[in-house]
Amino acid sequence: MAVSEDVRRLAEPDSMETSELDAWYMDDSEDDQRSPHRKTPNEAASLEHLKKLGVLYWRLKGEQDPKLAAIREARGYSYKDVITVSPEKLPNYEQKIKSFYEEHMHTDEEIRFVLEGSGYFDVRDFDERWIRIDCREGDMIVLPEGIYHRFTLDSNNYIKAMRLFVGEPVWTPLNRPIDDHDSRKKYVATFQASEAFHETPGSISSASPIAAH
Repeated sequence: MAVSEDVRRLAEPDSMETSELDAWYMDDSEDDQRSPHRKTPNEAASLEHLKKLGVLYWRLKGEQDPKLAAIREARGYSYKDVITVSPEKLPNYEQKIKSFYEEHMHTDEEIRFVLEGSGYFDVRDFDERWIRIDCREGDMIVLPEGIYHRFTLDSNNYIKAMRLFVGEPVWTPLNRPIDDHDSRKKYVATFQASEAFHETPGSISSASPIAAH
């Protein structure tokens, strides 16, 4: 079914001018994975740079925000459920947290809308460096098919998030190395090859991070 122009416009990801996203390149410390792992001075990763990696972001005002319905319609997210990750709420918590933090990819997009709490999504840059994305209540993030990434809670040990999917969900992580998989090849051809072709420098700075939200 065709999507109206109004819906398509409402579903557009946030722009640099309006974004409240906070993301940064990680240090090499072996400290607790739940720590921020910011460099000193901070090396921020802009939303523009994340978009070059295929990462999309929205700031929403709760489940009733009309943007959410528009995003689901425009992007075909027919499936929805809610997951709570905390020691009290998630069965096999320690095992699950460990598996979430293994570097992996999926054969479909990974879509999360944070309803409560907070956590970190880490994604690989084209030069193999980790970028940490701070996701808090109201943040919605889409990671593209084939991107290497991982997830961890922060020191609050709690997040409640909506999971969206096109059709029946497939949550199976494919742990790295898996460079020969079709989804990884598709990602490299779509994003990394495109970036190399245009020779556009990454929008990275050592400026102070965007104010916490």
